[in-house]
Amino acid sequence: MIKKLLLGVALVLGLAVTAFLLLAPAAVERGLNPVTMPGEGWPVSAEAQALHDRLVIGDWHSDALLWNRNLLNRARQGHTDIPRLQEGNMALQVFTTVTRSPRGQNYDHNDTEAGDNITPLFIAQLRPVRAWFSLRERALVQAEALHRAARRDPDRLRVIQTRDDLARLLEDRAAGATVMGGLLGSEGGHPLEGDLANLDVLHAAGFRLMGLTHFFDNELGGSLHGEGGSGAGLSDFGRQVVDAMMDRGMVIDVTHASPQMVRDVLQIPGTRPVLSHTGIHGHCPSPRNLPDDLVRDIAAAGGMIGIGFWSDVVCGRTPDDVAQAIVAAIALVGDDHVSLGSDWDGSVDTPFDAAHLAALTQALMDRGLSEDRIAKVMGGNMMAYLMETLPEG
Repeated sequence: MIKKLLLGVALVLGLAVTAFLLLAPAAVERGLNPVTMPGEGWPVSAEAQALHDRLVIGDWHSDALLWNRNLLNRARQGHTDIPRLQEGNMALQVFTTVTRSPRGQNYDHNDTEAGDNITPLFIAQLRPVRAWFSLRERALVQAEALHRAARRDPDRLRVIQTRDDLARLLEDRAAGATVMGGLLGSEGGHPLEGDLANLDVLHAAGFRLMGLTHFFDNELGGSLHGEGGSGAGLSDFGRQVVDAMMDRGMVIDVTHASPQMVRDVLQIPGTRPVLSHTGIHGHCPSPRNLPDDLVRDIAAAGGMIGIGFWSDVVCGRTPDDVAQAIVAAIALVGDDHVSLGSDWDGSVDTPFDAAHLAALTQALMDRGLSEDRIAKVMGGNMMAYLMETLPEG
């Protein structure tokens, strides 16, 4: 009798643990990635929808790979998956891998030694054990998920690694194909684990974009939100990484970098960094947004500015608030250097998910932008930059 009781208790506990592991990560994501769109959606005119459907659209930043969802399936939480991206007419989405997030994360000051939020998430998701305590393996596991999705359904998703890959994608879409591209990026350079040889490991795994820092200082240098403040710049190791990234045709992302690190990167000949997901400080004076003069310097070096969709960087929760930030960016750096950097699925709120991206096209039209300018911002500028930056072949 006691044995049967113990077996029953063990079964109940096992079911409870299984239910927790299946449901808890989705519940966490649902709470961290809300969509503030009204239930009936944002109004989109037939004219705006027609323009949106003609655009070549690209976005610099989605953290969907963090959440261990099958991207080929429509999810009831978060902002992006392949079905919703296709409904939003996305041609190219950068999928970034998040590997570490400090406990108590904030925009002002984060301790490098703070506990990590991603470790318990990876364990709860039952990700491969090799990724539980290695930042490099964490990045590789997320990369493998994108490659796996592309292999399963190549008619809907391709991993873009070269200029030729991108050219073929755009040609096929112009001919009527609905396939979209995914480009791999890393949210910060800490998956290198201080070893330059790991850059080749990430490059071989398909990574073509890498941020240098995230919410904490790392081996490459200082974070905008780290312990060293604006005075902590690029380390000697960081300079080696930047040089190696340029040699490999990788996009250098200075989002989350300290102002001094940005200046140090810009002083290296040939750098054309991207500020992949941001707002404009003069429009929205958030500590998350770099000073306007640095944003102008990034653009002057031939870089790109990706405007985010969340309230902390655009100071509002509507498509028009995002459009206003885009207008401010154009006023600051010109219309050849502005693009989209949503930060979808990045533990942020957004006014629409990927399926409803046409609401932004409507908002840009309402702000008086010409079709040519809208085409540049929504993806044309990003495609031109990548065709000049990605490796050939």
